[in-house]
Amino acid sequence: MDAVTYPDEAVIKFVGARVIPLRVAFDHKPLSEDFNVKWTPTLVTLDTDGKEHHRTVGFLHPEELIASLLLGIGKTHFERGEFAKAIAAFETLLAEYPQGHAAAEAIFFRGVASYKSTHDPKPLREAYDKLTAEYPASEWTKRAYPYRLIAA
Repeated sequence: MDAVTYPDEAVIKFVGARVIPLRVAFDHKPLSEDFNVKWTPTLVTLDTDGKEHHRTVGFLHPEELIASLLLGIGKTHFERGEFAKAIAAFETLLAEYPQGHAAAEAIFFRGVASYKSTHDPKPLREAYDKLTAEYPASEWTKRAYPYRLIAA
């Protein structure tokens, strides 16, 4: 990623504005053990308390890295109960990277965050419908399968 992804202008801009990067080699102890880094690149999204919320392993193209970071930001807010911020991160990801690897998961979590913030089950059904239409083979479509029972 040093040759392709990290020097990309969009990546530099996004990382500079939205995250605090820390680079740790897979064999650098104790941090590699503390964060279970066994291979590089391993990207771990942590909150301000050091709690992990998202992880990827392996090379990512610049646009996939940004989408993955947005997903991690959204999942961090989601798991902290900050649903409006989570929804905003997922919507940014979906608007800017709708065909990327992280999109289906963002659709799923946007639906769940919307439900949790309103207690209206319709966003769950909408997530299922969108996943079925656009990502039929995704594991996230399978995870949303029970939502098909919610009245449209």
